[in-house]
Parts: sequence; structure tokens; C-alpha cells
Amino acid sequence: MTQRLDYNQVAPNGAKALGGVYGYVTQSGLPGELVDLVYLRVSQINNCAYCLDMHTRELVKRGVSAEKLALLQAWEEGGSLFSEIERAALAWAESVTLVAQTGVPDVAYQAARKVFNEKQLVDLTIAISLMNSYNRMAISFRNTPQAAR
Repeated sequence: MTQRLDYNQVAPNGAKALGGVYGYVTQSGLPGELVDLVYLRVSQINNCAYCLDMHTRELVKRGVSAEKLALLQAWEEGGSLFSEIERAALAWAESVTLVAQTGVPDVAYQAARKVFNEKQLVDLTIAISLMNSYNRMAISFRNTPQAAR
């Protein structure tokens, strides 16, 4: 597919605003690998090739195993590959990303609050929301994944 337009050039202030949120997430105190796993899972749900490629590469750089990457989409069946905090973050990411279907029920909130304090949960939700925004931008304007160049 051919890229439709470069939104970074068309609306640099909008792109900069999203980058500011990304900067906030990186300094929020959430573990970087956890955030990248969430970014990749959200991108899987949204089927964003550009972001799938980018976040897989980032997790490989971080030393995440091929087994963990392969089973991320089925993390609930991944056994000890995923920690308690990763499982909680991935479950929350799925519920928030699929908000139109899930309504993010109280049971999902209560499960997430067992693992995350208030600030962590807000920061995680900001990260999830940001990746959903980036996915929609990349899909809408057909960003070409590095692997397909």
C-alpha cells in the first residue's frame, strides 16, 4: 500500500502534541518493556502493521524472547512467560482498546486496581489511549512498516 500522506508534515503541531504525550508516558515510571508490550498488544488488536513492526523491533532490542512475542496475542495461555503485572496490563489494555464492545466493566477495573495504584493505572490508560491514536493515524494514512520498505 502507498502512504496517503505524511501527517507529521501536514500537521506538525498535532504530531508534536502526540509526541508530548509519548514523552509523558516514557517518564511516567511505568516499566518500558511493559509499555512496549501494551503498545504491541493494542496494535495487534487494531491490526496496525506499521506499529506492529515498530514495537516488535523495540521489544527485540529490549531482549524480549521470541516465545513471548509469539504468544503475546494469546497471553492468557502464555503461562509463566507473562508476569502478574504484565497480565493485568494486557487485560486492561484489551478492555480499554475494545471499549465500544466491553464498556470497560467494573470487574476489569477492580482487577487492574489490584495490581496498579491510581497513578499507574491512569498512566497506563494514557499509554493505551495514545497507542490507539497512533494506530488510527498510521492505518488511516497508510504508514509503511519498515519491514515492507
